Amino acid sequence: MSVELPLWRALTGYRILTLVYVLGLSAVAYPRYAHPLGAAAYMAALTLWTALTWRRTTSPERCTRQFLLADLGFAVGGILLTYVIDTHARIMGGAPTLPSIWTAGAVLGFAIKGGWRWAAVASSIVAAVNLVERQELARDTVHNVVLVWVASVAIGYVVEVARASERTLAHALQIEAATRERERLARDIHDGVLQVLAMVQRRGAALGGEAAELGRMAGEQEVALRTLVAGGLVPRQRTVLDVPQDAAAAARPADPGPLPAGPCDLMVLLAPDAGAGVTLSGPGSPVELPAAAAVELAAAVSAALDNVRVHVGADARAWILVEDEPDAVLVTVRDEGPGIPEGRLAAAEREGRLGVALSIRGRLRELGGSAEWLSVPGQGTEVELKVPKGIAPEGGRRGRARA
Repeated sequence: MSVELPLWRALTGYRILTLVYVLGLSAVAYPRYAHPLGAAAYMAALTLWTALTWRRTTSPERCTRQFLLADLGFAVGGILLTYVIDTHARIMGGAPTLPSIWTAGAVLGFAIKGGWRWAAVASSIVAAVNLVERQELARDTVHNVVLVWVASVAIGYVVEVARASERTLAHALQIEAATRERERLARDIHDGVLQVLAMVQRRGAALGGEAAELGRMAGEQEVALRTLVAGGLVPRQRTVLDVPQDAAAAARPADPGPLPAGPCDLMVLLAPDAGAGVTLSGPGSPVELPAAAAVELAAAVSAALDNVRVHVGADARAWILVEDEPDAVLVTVRDEGPGIPEGRLAAAEREGRLGVALSIRGRLRELGGSAEWLSVPGQGTEVELKVPKGIAPEGGRRGRARA
C-alpha cells in the first residue's frame, strides 16, 4: 500500500466532516445573513459538489490538477461571496466565511498531490482572498491564514519525504531480489560451468600440444565468468596462468529434475557421494527434510567434498556424519588435510572463488541455516552444515572460519 493512500482517505473524510460543520454554521447564522437565500444557494451547491466529487480525493490518480483547481475555485468563490451575502457588521466582527474550514480541504489536496510548493501557492491564494474579504489585517484573519499556510506546507513537505522514502525502499527491494537471484545463478554456474572449465584447463595443461591451447582458452573464460558472477566489483589482477584451482574435478548436472512433492530422505541424496575415499555415517532411519532443503543441503555437502579433492588431493580421505537433531539436521564433512590458514576463506572470496561463498555458505543462508569451518593446522578441516527443520526462519547466520 502506498504511504500516501491513508492521507487521501483522511482528506476525503475531512471534506465530508467539514461540510457537515459548515452546513450547521450556516443554519445557525441563516437569519442574520443580508441575503439568506444566497447563502442557502451556495450551501446547496457546495453540498452537491462535495457529494459528486468525494471519490476524487480517494487516490492520486483520480485527484487531477483540473479537479484541484475547480475545488479551490469553489472555496475562493465562497469566500468572495461572503462579502456580498453577509452583513458588513458580521464580517468586521470576525464571522466565518461561507465555506469556513472546508477551504482547508482544497488547500490540503494541493499539498498531498504536488508537495509543499503546490501547497504554498494554493494557501497563498486563499490567504489573499481572505484578506480581501475582511478588508483589513485583523488579528484573527491573519492567524487563520498563517495557520493554514504553515500546516499545508508542512504536510506537503512530509508527503514529498514519504514518497522519496518509498522510492528508496522499492529500489532497495529490487536490488535485494536481483542479488539473491544472482547468487542462486552463481551457485548453479559454480556447480556446472565453472567446474567444467577448470577441468578442461587442468587437463589441457597436462596433455600439452593443442589441448594446452584449449585449456588456456578455457582458463580465460573461467576467469571472465567468475568476474561476471561476482558482479564485476572486485578488480582482478591475475593472469590466465594464475587461474584458481578450487573448482571441482568433474561437473555435476545443472538440472536435477523435478523435486518430489513431500519430504525427502537426505541419506539417499548423500549416498552417491560415498565411495572408496568418502565414508558416510548417519542414523539408521530416514533423515527427512523438505525436498528443496534436502537438495540444497546435499549440494552444499558435494561442494565441500569438491574442495577436499582439489585442496587435499583426489585420493584424500573424507568423512560425512549426518545427525538428526530434534529441531535441525547437522551434517559434518571432515577431511585429513593440512587445514585452512587463517584468513584464507575471506581472501578466496575477495579473489572471486565462489565455492565457499555461494555454493556452501549461500545455500545454507537461504535455508535459514549456518555453515561453520573448524580448522586446526595439521589436523584437517571440519565443515558443519546446519539446517533447521520445518519452516526456515528468514535470513540465517553466516558461516565462520577459524584456524
